Amino acid sequence: MPRALGIITPSANNMKVHGMDRFRPISAFSFLGRYRIVDFPVSNMSNSDIEHIQVYVSQNPRSLAEHLGTGRTYNINSKRGKLQLLFNQDSKSNEIYNTDIRAYADNMDQIELAHEQYVIITPGYMIFKEDYNQLLKDHIASGADVTILYHKVDNADKSFRNCRTVLLNRQKGLKTLGWNDGSNPETNIFMDTYVMERELFIKLIRKAQKISSVFRLVDIINEENDDLDIRGIAHKGYFNAVTDFKSYFDANLELLDFNKAQDLFTNDWPIYTVTTDSCPVRYVKGSKVKNSVVANGCIIEGSIENSIIGRGVEIRKGASVKNCVILGHATIGEGVKLEGQVVDKWAKILNVKKIIAPLDNPGYVTRGDTL
Repeated sequence: MPRALGIITPSANNMKVHGMDRFRPISAFSFLGRYRIVDFPVSNMSNSDIEHIQVYVSQNPRSLAEHLGTGRTYNINSKRGKLQLLFNQDSKSNEIYNTDIRAYADNMDQIELAHEQYVIITPGYMIFKEDYNQLLKDHIASGADVTILYHKVDNADKSFRNCRTVLLNRQKGLKTLGWNDGSNPETNIFMDTYVMERELFIKLIRKAQKISSVFRLVDIINEENDDLDIRGIAHKGYFNAVTDFKSYFDANLELLDFNKAQDLFTNDWPIYTVTTDSCPVRYVKGSKVKNSVVANGCIIEGSIENSIIGRGVEIRKGASVKNCVILGHATIGEGVKLEGQVVDKWAKILNVKKIIAPLDNPGYVTRGDTL
């Protein structure tokens, strides 16, 4: 079976998670208390026997670099393969120049030096599982130049508003990659996932640069659609995307639904992440926990409901946390009442006793702040 180079792309310019993305890229966001979003695409590739993976990052790389390390966490054999963190210099004059094409061009030598025949490109801001080995087999069997992955949703009027859509003909050939404007709840959301030969990928990068300095890969795919055989394959199973603050909040809380969590997490397809040797959760007498995920190392004295609690969080006596996402090592003080909040890492809420926001407009407590 031909081998593939795995590429995990940065998020687009229009995908902003205001507040949180000051400190790290979306792919490095904490998720479900113990994961990072990047764990999902890297685990998919590792489980699919892709041994050479490139992760692209253009801003605030420290958190992502520390988490990914050498790739050993993801069962990548360093003797046969490697995980590379590749950087590019963002434009300070105008962010429209900060495209995935620019990132690939800045690291073209690393793409050209790769010996794999194919590339599989997937985003670092979407959450799903996919067998890329099977996807590659299907691509080769079809004879297509490019295969793209899409997911049919019924809530595009409310979600996925910064994502692309896929319009196909009857033979599953691509008509166009458009924008989700929210006008139609049922649509095919493009999963920013491509399969093609590495040489074609290099040609598309160079052609995109000649056409426009602000072209993205999706733009050159649209441009070349008449000359290339581009096919779509439907993804099955759980799928979500973090494209703004609300979608991050919703994606965490959605997986409190046990059936949805079972669809994403299965014994035969592990999602790898960095583990710690911290103690199990300590539930103090009088604490109450309902329909929540609580990571290790926490001390829980108060009450929690419908919430995600990260590692090492302390929720003190009399505190109430409902419909919240609390990131690692935060402290919720005595008698504090929180609803509809994302509390970033190392934050302390001690003196402010009540912070409540509606689920359709959640609040944010900045990393390291003391309230």
